Amino acid sequence: MQINELKAKHYSKRKKRVGRGGKKGTYSGRGIKGQKQRSGRKLEPIIRQLIKRYPKIRGYRRAVLKDYITPVNLEVLEKTCADGEIISPKNLLKKGVIDKIKGKIPKVKILGKGKITKKIIIENCRVSKAVKEAVEKAGGKIK
Repeated sequence: MQINELKAKHYSKRKKRVGRGGKKGTYSGRGIKGQKQRSGRKLEPIIRQLIKRYPKIRGYRRAVLKDYITPVNLEVLEKTCADGEIISPKNLLKKGVIDKIKGKIPKVKILGKGKITKKIIIENCRVSKAVKEAVEKAGGKIK
């Protein structure tokens, strides 16, 4: 047996080319009738329809970042803070009362749920009217 007499065990069968005239299949694997079966007619991409639905906002980079405000109640401060302690967003973050939002320290608003008996100093926080009265009554300050 010579090298030129060797034959492959399995021949790779050529793919049948259909849909080009002649007798090679009438529907060409496309089924019968409809938009998907026609030649030349392409379907509109779905993403295009979604883009069309979005409102078109004028201007360049118009989106404004939100100011995140974290509420903290007086009852939480009563449990976590000592007498005469300064309360600020940084100190509350260290104690684990508040968490960072998207890598930034959020603004804090102190709300009046609960009672406070300790003299505390509040800095760089927003405060409700009830909290202002309660803190000053307990002997604390708001800066």
